[in-house]
Amino acid sequence: MHRVVRSTRRPATIDDFARNIASVRARIAASAERSGRDASEIRLLPVSKTVAEDRVRLAVQAGCRELGENKVQEAKRKHANLADLEVRWSVIGHLQTNKARDVAAFAAEFQALDSLRVAEVLDRRLQALGRSLDVYVQVNTSAEESKYGLEPADVPGFLAALPRYTALRVRGFMTLALFTAHTPRVRECFRLLRTVRDHARDTDPDLIGPGELSMGMSGDYEVAIEEGADCVRVGQAIFGARTTANDLYWPTPTKE
Repeated sequence: MHRVVRSTRRPATIDDFARNIASVRARIAASAERSGRDASEIRLLPVSKTVAEDRVRLAVQAGCRELGENKVQEAKRKHANLADLEVRWSVIGHLQTNKARDVAAFAAEFQALDSLRVAEVLDRRLQALGRSLDVYVQVNTSAEESKYGLEPADVPGFLAALPRYTALRVRGFMTLALFTAHTPRVRECFRLLRTVRDHARDTDPDLIGPGELSMGMSGDYEVAIEEGADCVRVGQAIFGARTTANDLYWPTPTKE
């Protein structure tokens, strides 16, 4: 059983996008209020994967100032073709080392760091460009082999090794919850990421920067906020239903 995405109609105008964004922000505010949190402290990252560039332009005109993309090639193309827009690009999908040069060149943020080899190559590329990059450490909280991310037990050692890569600025952690309509299981994934963060903060807070939690997508971002999300990655609730299967963008992990 899959989680339900409330807004699936594909917006076609600036007003359509503005309404969808306003609806998502209202739900963020309601979730924050239920949790005794300040909604202004919760970042909305619109995810524009598979969305045509003309529709992305409408979304930007409706208020989107940062966008998340899973595939580096798609993100690179959109960054180049929409260079006239003031958009901050975040890569939120798995990164192979042969794509690190591209991410280092244009991305403002990388939310799926789970390999020291990737950290090394990214750092080298960034150093050559005189740039730095915000990164989130991806943790596999659902224990699914189909997902990328570090095992929770491997996080402390991974964090301890990251300071040598000085062009990377660790912001916190990212996860993908179990893809199910069973809310208690989804909630467990989010709580586990919060526990991983809290343990890291207690051990050596300097290793995790502000220790933010990026978790929650269109079908579960309200639950994520209740469990402490600082950033929610929302695609279909803003851009409408995709015609592309999720498996294309969340592939089964394989060795490079």
